[in-house]
Amino acid sequence: MTTQTNVLPPKPASAAGPALRPGVAPLTGAGATIKQITALVVMLVPLAGFALALQRALEGRMSTTDLVLFGVFYFLHMGGITMGFHRYLAHKTFNTSPFFEGLLLICGSMAAQGPIMFWVTTHRRHHTYSDQHGDPHSPNLHGPGLLGRLRGIWYAHMPWMLAKDVSGWNFFAPDILANRKLFFYHRTYGLWIVLGLALPAAIGGAVGGSWDAAFSGFLFGGLARIFLANQAAWCVGSVCHMIGGKPFKTDDNSANNWTVAILTFGEGLQNNHHAFPGSYRHGVKWWEPDLSGWLLAGFGKIGVVWNLRSPDEKAVAKMRAR
Repeated sequence: MTTQTNVLPPKPASAAGPALRPGVAPLTGAGATIKQITALVVMLVPLAGFALALQRALEGRMSTTDLVLFGVFYFLHMGGITMGFHRYLAHKTFNTSPFFEGLLLICGSMAAQGPIMFWVTTHRRHHTYSDQHGDPHSPNLHGPGLLGRLRGIWYAHMPWMLAKDVSGWNFFAPDILANRKLFFYHRTYGLWIVLGLALPAAIGGAVGGSWDAAFSGFLFGGLARIFLANQAAWCVGSVCHMIGGKPFKTDDNSANNWTVAILTFGEGLQNNHHAFPGSYRHGVKWWEPDLSGWLLAGFGKIGVVWNLRSPDEKAVAKMRAR
């Protein structure tokens, strides 16, 4: 990790609140406003699309094509985030070809969870300060008792994106910042979001033969998919740091939640992940639900990915002994 160069110095502790942690800088003025507007768009526009899709479904206007488009693009969305943004970029748990790298990062960008530099710096910051002051989305820092837990799990699910701070690029992700090939996908982030909305619309229209079918494809394969997939993904930072099993002793409150793990292709196995953050698989046991880990293992056997990193049995046993 390098010394930060592109973030402001941390604020000193004051009556207004605790000091910002290293690598975290305050946002003021236009920067804070832009961040908050962007976050609201990401939260509210897919919600509106989901509401319209639900209305069509209740009225009996949902087609088989709509369901297929939702399923296919949910798979691409979640696979791009879990294998591409998370296990490949943020943790470097495997290597792959430029073609498969591009496919993963384009699919991850279509998820509308933020461009690469935002996603990776936020996630690495989460691991650096997990469930401590400085964690961007911990549910465990909002007071004692039931009210504090409810306030925390809500904040960690979505409102954290409105916070007036930023994770330093040079501090948390100098490796990606220096890689022009990877930074290309950061700069073209908006293009891939548009593609993730236009493709299901085009396919729906081509299959259904009408503008209404295209609009339905746009809703189910686009906005509704983004809404539901991201709700599941955001449960990883909220629910999975409060509710679930904890087979390993870690320095945070990460937990394995199988419901979230199934919906997020293994990401809900947060206790396993925080015990072994450099592992390509989140399932320590073969039967733990980790679709992305299973897919990467399969891709490894046919040479699509290589240098898959994971703990051996001795490392797992040592961690359990803690």
